Amino acid sequence: MYTYLYKAEKEQNYKEIVNGYQNILHESPEKQRLIYADSMILAAEKSGMNSLLGSAYLSKGIVYYSRKELHEALDNYIEANKYISKTSDQYLIFKVKYNIAVIKSYLGYYDEAIALLTQCADHFKNGGSRPYLNSLHALGLSYNKIGNYGKCTQTNLLGLSESERLGNKDMIPYFIHSEAVNQFFKEDYNDAIKNLKSVSGEIKNNEDFASESISCFYIGKSYWKLKKYENAVSYFLKVDQIFKSHGYIRPDLREAYELLIKYYKTKNNLDSQLYCIDQLLLADNYLNETYKYLVSKLHKEYDTNELIFEKEQIQEQFVKEKKQVYAFTGLAVALLLLSLFLTFNHFRNRRLYKKNFDQLMLQLNSGKVSKDKFRSTGDNLTDINPETVSYIIKQLEKFEHDKKFLQKDLTISKLAVMFNSNQTYISRIIRHYSGKAFKDYINDLKIEHIIDLLHNDKKARKYNNLALATEAGFGSKQLFAHLFKAKTGMPTAYFIEQLKTESP
Repeated sequence: MYTYLYKAEKEQNYKEIVNGYQNILHESPEKQRLIYADSMILAAEKSGMNSLLGSAYLSKGIVYYSRKELHEALDNYIEANKYISKTSDQYLIFKVKYNIAVIKSYLGYYDEAIALLTQCADHFKNGGSRPYLNSLHALGLSYNKIGNYGKCTQTNLLGLSESERLGNKDMIPYFIHSEAVNQFFKEDYNDAIKNLKSVSGEIKNNEDFASESISCFYIGKSYWKLKKYENAVSYFLKVDQIFKSHGYIRPDLREAYELLIKYYKTKNNLDSQLYCIDQLLLADNYLNETYKYLVSKLHKEYDTNELIFEKEQIQEQFVKEKKQVYAFTGLAVALLLLSLFLTFNHFRNRRLYKKNFDQLMLQLNSGKVSKDKFRSTGDNLTDINPETVSYIIKQLEKFEHDKKFLQKDLTISKLAVMFNSNQTYISRIIRHYSGKAFKDYINDLKIEHIIDLLHNDKKARKYNNLALATEAGFGSKQLFAHLFKAKTGMPTAYFIEQLKTESP
């Protein structure tokens, strides 16, 4: 491989240099792959070829995805698409679509993922067998996630028949694996166990620890549903072992720790309860770092505060076994203090919300509300043509007036296309004149729109957070609720409640 690369570099054949680094990347240890991906990008930049640049950024995104760094992966996929969309290379165009669809599925945007994966399956059907089968497999998983179990089964059966037709046996275990997980959700627990076990050997031989962990989890959950708790626990512990050895966990798998905690409670096994709580806290920390979008949607039976509190209770129970009187008194005092703190905190927050509400209403009713609109005053940016600055300012003012900021998934690159301008200039001008990064600028405009809507439209006060988030173009109601509270100093529900009180 290195001889091939040396020859390409000597001839300054950038296409072959990129291919050489890509071949080395696939054979390198995971820690070194980003280095070779960056080398691919440098060689591609020297070539000036859009297809090579797109392919290089795509490879870098795939490396990030293998490391479960999803945001970085998505950034590189989007960068790859910027170059690949300028070419007629249909293979690369749909390869980008596939990888973005997989990211969307991980982030919970299943409907969008299904739309992209359907396009990919249709395109790759008459091309490479592996991209086609990968698209079908990911499509089946997405159908399962939205609860369309019938469509998931239909897709898995198609995948199995197409694998046979194309003579590609490698994907057969994965379609069986997907269908077995689907059978769990259809409450066919015995079939789920049987089919997951039937492909466990092949998946393990592939060193696919992620699919192995998923198998163990759903075998365990199936046993749990069948009330075979001892069997279930043995498989949940395998999920824990993979987490410890490979650092792999995902939102649904964390339930293994919740069920282990319940099981060890029935056995009064305090040591194991503490261990599982520590592991669940560790898993949540990992998910917060790796799945920042997903974790906001995750409904947790044990959130961080509950876990910490439960851990303190168990530790108190250890002390109680030695000194029951002191432990009981300490626990009672702790509960009393906690109750007092929560009560105090509740009323303190209500007072603070009321103060913030009154201030906001005073501004709204007087017409002097401080809105973070784009300002076209201030010092000029000396390194950008003044005509360009003036043009972008006018475009931004029109953008705000027409409320185009309400679009969902709006990015700086989309805004650059909309303005027919340079995204670097737009970003710098927004930061210079508004004092904000692009994302904060857009989010503030969205929140200001919702504040005005709720203040002036009584019908809008009947909307829940999901409807308001959709109206403002946010991707999730959790993000909307967080930003609304940060902007106004109160939750949406409180703001609406007070508006209704003032003008029933």
